[in-house]
Amino acid sequence: MLKSIPAGKKQKKIMHKVVIDTNIAVSALLSPSGHSAHIIDRIFQNDLTPYFSSAILDEYTSILARSKFGFATSDQLHFIEGIKKYGLACIPTPSAVSFSDESDRVFYEVAKAADAYLITGNIKHFPSEPWIVLPSKYVGLFPTLRNISIP
Repeated sequence: MLKSIPAGKKQKKIMHKVVIDTNIAVSALLSPSGHSAHIIDRIFQNDLTPYFSSAILDEYTSILARSKFGFATSDQLHFIEGIKKYGLACIPTPSAVSFSDESDRVFYEVAKAADAYLITGNIKHFPSEPWIVLPSKYVGLFPTLRNISIP
């Protein structure tokens, strides 16, 4: 069973809390040397803590399985299992913010509830908040993330 953190409950401070938009997962699997892949690699090294909800896991599963991407089933499962292994489930707090694409709402609400950075390649789909960033900006914010290599 997944560990859940109720919205608003105080937890021990985790330095690098993130919510990964699905487009970051897709980008990481398509381009293993890009910023998105670096961020996912750091999650799998337990340097970043991804927060997720069951709706986010459902979206990862659905999008990564699309035939247009051609991802191996093992790669899809490895990604999702890594998020669950290194991450924490979070119960999002509903928000009154409107979204042009309602599927983006869950990422916003989880990031807000977890007090985490939301890393997305579609920043224009979200409200302008300093904690909603592109992968390149996130890597630039933290010097320890700049010089990482992926085998």
